[in-house]
Order: sequence, then C-alpha cells, then structure tokens
Amino acid sequence: MSVMRQISGWVMMGIMVVMSGCAETGSSGGAMQKSMQASLYDRLGKKEAITAVVDDFVARVAADSRINGKFANANIPRLKQMLVDQVCEASGGPCKYTGRDMKSAHAGMAITSSQFDALVGDLVATLSKFKVPSREQGELLSVLGPMKKDIVTGM
Repeated sequence: MSVMRQISGWVMMGIMVVMSGCAETGSSGGAMQKSMQASLYDRLGKKEAITAVVDDFVARVAADSRINGKFANANIPRLKQMLVDQVCEASGGPCKYTGRDMKSAHAGMAITSSQFDALVGDLVATLSKFKVPSREQGELLSVLGPMKKDIVTGM
C-alpha cells in the first residue's frame, strides 16, 4: 500500500503541506546544496517541527466553523499523533503510520469539495505562519493533491 493511501484523515493533507515550512535549511555556505540533498522530512525540521505544525493546524481547524463539525467525534490527541506519524513517514522520516487509508478513513463523511478546500486554506495559513518555503509547500501539495479523490465524496 502506498504512503499516500496510508495517510488517513483529510486533515493530514493540510498537515503535510504545513510541515514543509518548518524546515531550517542549514548554515550558510552550502545550505542550498544541503537542502537539495536533504529529505523533505529533514527540510521540514524533523519530528519536532512537524509536531508544532500539526498542533497549530489542528487548533486552526477546530476553530473553523466551516469544517470543525467533521471532527466532533474525533479523539484529538490520537488524531494529532496519527497526523505527525503520517507526515513524518510520507516526508521520508523514520516514523511509521499505522492508521487507515484515506478512502476508508473518510467513508460516510460526505466531505464536499468546498470543505476540502477550507481545510487546505487552513493548512496554507499554518504554513504561512511557520514561514514554510514555497518549494517545500509545493512538494507537500503535490503529494497531498491526489488524495482529494479519496476524501471528497459529498456534493
């Protein structure tokens, strides 16, 4: 099963994009070269930075009346941990995500395209807060974008 299919929760999509902005590219003299060689996980700032982004992102989603109802029954501490593991693994880190695939995780939720877009907007806001470079944002978005077909099932 591919990493993309393993990523559960449409919040995860936003998280991965958010995480890309948490990276520190290294010291002067060769930082660009190191950035090109480093994994996305490293460029995101590893697990500590991913965790900070996930925390901010989940709080932002919880405050967003357009989508927070979709998480009314969620175990938030577990959701955060699963998101951290998902982003970590999907970005090339050492974590292992053990949750459900996106299609299974969102079955019966009737998530609409506008709700999905609202989540992505919340993710972009979090990424901006953490000053995620556009290269890493684009990399995360390109991984997350294809998940939409498994998440959006509502009209």
